[in-house]
Amino acid sequence: MAKINRRKFIQSTALVTTMGLILSTFVSTSIINEQEATNNILLGVIAEANNPEEDLKIVRDLGFPTCQLNIAKYSTELVKRLSKTLVEYKISPTALTCMGPGTYKWDFIDGPSTIGLVPRENRAARVERLKQGIDFCKEAVIPAVHAHFGFIPEDPKDILYTEFIDTMKNIGEYAKTHGIDIYFETGQETPITLRRAIEDIGAGNLFVNYDTANLVMYGKANPFDGLKVLGKYIRGLHAKDGEYPTDPNKLGKEVIIPTGEVDFPKIISYLKQIGFKGAITIECELGGNKKDYILKTKQYLERLILSA
Repeated sequence: MAKINRRKFIQSTALVTTMGLILSTFVSTSIINEQEATNNILLGVIAEANNPEEDLKIVRDLGFPTCQLNIAKYSTELVKRLSKTLVEYKISPTALTCMGPGTYKWDFIDGPSTIGLVPRENRAARVERLKQGIDFCKEAVIPAVHAHFGFIPEDPKDILYTEFIDTMKNIGEYAKTHGIDIYFETGQETPITLRRAIEDIGAGNLFVNYDTANLVMYGKANPFDGLKVLGKYIRGLHAKDGEYPTDPNKLGKEVIIPTGEVDFPKIISYLKQIGFKGAITIECELGGNKKDYILKTKQYLERLILSA
């Protein structure tokens, strides 16, 4: 991942201040209007935004009012292009996925030593990358950064747990000074471990992007039961389905919605009960025609939101 000079980046913000104010007004208005029509729950999709004019056209054409963004290289020029495109396409960004550098291995054997900020290797570089992402979010009026932070240890006395808490306190405070929230992606830890970590860090701007399938695929929790533990912290939700693992070395399989273990009618009904006001973002890492799958899933979720 290319690095960004934060001082130079921040000094150049005068070039994008006006566009940021326009986008901020648009985002607030757009979210209110969409939420009123869908009982305060929005739908979205994950989108690349390295070439925002083309990448976000796909989001617009699919009919989504929100999206989570993946961006490889941050720059002031991209802020201007992204901000203009979001306004033009009437799309509200909900979070910026911000991870790397280094290798991430999505399994039970090498995952604990490669994913997120729990492993010491690459930790400093990943903290720097997160701070670059926070700077970018501030200028592009994206409310949160979102990441997999790693296999948080169950034992709160584990040295890697205490190091992780100290590292996240620094990042949380940095984000708070910029008016940005941080979203933890669920999956690698049990819901109670994640809640403990959020409360031990105590920054006040740390929340959860609740990935329904990850909890199943990592064998950490039933996704409906996990809501009862993390509900007060949930600001976004990934619509994804999966099966529990049967191979002790590999994650469970992702499957198409609603053929797996995730009970979406029950989950959406519960989200309404607890007053969830955020976005359900469709995530698909399956092969095949993703456009058709995303559209069918969008229609399925829309029916549940309106009927639950």
